[in-house]
Amino acid sequence: MARVRPLSGYPEWTPSERIVEAEVLSTISEVFALHGFGEIHTRAVEPLDRLAGKSDAAKEIYTLGRLNADGDSEAKVGLHFDLTVPFARYVEEFQNDLAFPFRRFQIQKVWRGERPQEGRFREFYQADIDVVARETLPAHLEIEVAVVMARALAALPLPGATMRVNNRQLVEGFYRGVGIEDVADALRSVDKLDKIGPEGVRTELAGKGVSETAADAVLELARISSTDGSFAAAVEDLWASTTTIEDVEGAQEQLKVGIASLVDLVEGVNAAVPGTAVADLRIARGLDYYTGAVYETFLEGHEDLGSICSGGRYDSLVAGGGFPGVGMSIGVSRLVSRMLASGLATASRPVPSAVLVAVNEEESRGTSAAIADRLRARGIACEVAPKAAKFGKQIQFADKRGIPFVWFPAADGADGEVKDIRSGDQVPANADAWLPPEADARPRIVPQA
Repeated sequence: MARVRPLSGYPEWTPSERIVEAEVLSTISEVFALHGFGEIHTRAVEPLDRLAGKSDAAKEIYTLGRLNADGDSEAKVGLHFDLTVPFARYVEEFQNDLAFPFRRFQIQKVWRGERPQEGRFREFYQADIDVVARETLPAHLEIEVAVVMARALAALPLPGATMRVNNRQLVEGFYRGVGIEDVADALRSVDKLDKIGPEGVRTELAGKGVSETAADAVLELARISSTDGSFAAAVEDLWASTTTIEDVEGAQEQLKVGIASLVDLVEGVNAAVPGTAVADLRIARGLDYYTGAVYETFLEGHEDLGSICSGGRYDSLVAGGGFPGVGMSIGVSRLVSRMLASGLATASRPVPSAVLVAVNEEESRGTSAAIADRLRARGIACEVAPKAAKFGKQIQFADKRGIPFVWFPAADGADGEVKDIRSGDQVPANADAWLPPEADARPRIVPQA
């Protein structure tokens, strides 16, 4: 028989690891729902022309088709590589059925044909929230979306998460003020600052026709950060020393609006979730469609993982205009893989069963099964021993499975006793009344020792 060859980039979890992933997904969903976001689920495929658009995403798309399809009559479709493209199509298609502002969360797998490496997969979960309006979107929603994401991350057993935020109006106004005409193109270079360093960015900007003076100003702006509104004075001082505002119509007003919005964002998020937001003027988010707040979130002590949660405000979700919104996305699989690999968390046990019901002899298996069903009817996960072996063997089986309690039916068919195999405590119990301790009711995430 040929050896099984693993496929790189497609994570597969053990039962214990899957418990961690499922708990992360459940916790995130609960926080989103608690803030009034309704869950949607979209199909896994979209037409190729909609998926690729005019971006470079085509090289990452997995196409889909039947192996023995005849002719070209079927639509050309591909697996979605994020949840934004299908969400845009969803809003466009169902706009007459939605109440705006529409508050959505979506947790699904996506597929992306990039080079697998630590924290980057070809099949992975994303968790998105967005608020989309039909015409205008209130600025306070930029704060609310960030707060919800910060609370979702805070609900997980993680070290602190730092949300680094910027504002595209601030950046665009400043860039225009120093003479940069193609702001989006310049931002794509600045977005590489962590990868290629200041000199690499300077070289790229020079190749795009940006003057040395303007490049210096852009890099100086990227150095500004603060945990409160004090960054505003530094930006204004830099503006005054490097720009010729009389030559750039509206740039100063755009800068002022961006500064005010970013001050509100940092202070608003930190008021709700203290110590979370940092105004960081190097955060660019190189995608062209962002128009207001932009966010990138890093796990403290694990900055090498890159951003685990990002997003921003946009003026138009749907091609052709309309539906402004703001959204953020968590790379769930990236986060879970680091939690597992670095010892941030593990499952308290690898199986859902809290109880193993022992079997005295095979002839009384029905008694054991009846006790198990009475426990299940009350929401207690359990299983019946596979063999009527000596009780010591059945306890060993429970221990190997990670099941904390063993139930011993009485010889006369009565309920009998339940044993905590960790402490050795054994007490009489009634299957219609006994409850495991809350900590043992179901598997949970716990820090690894």
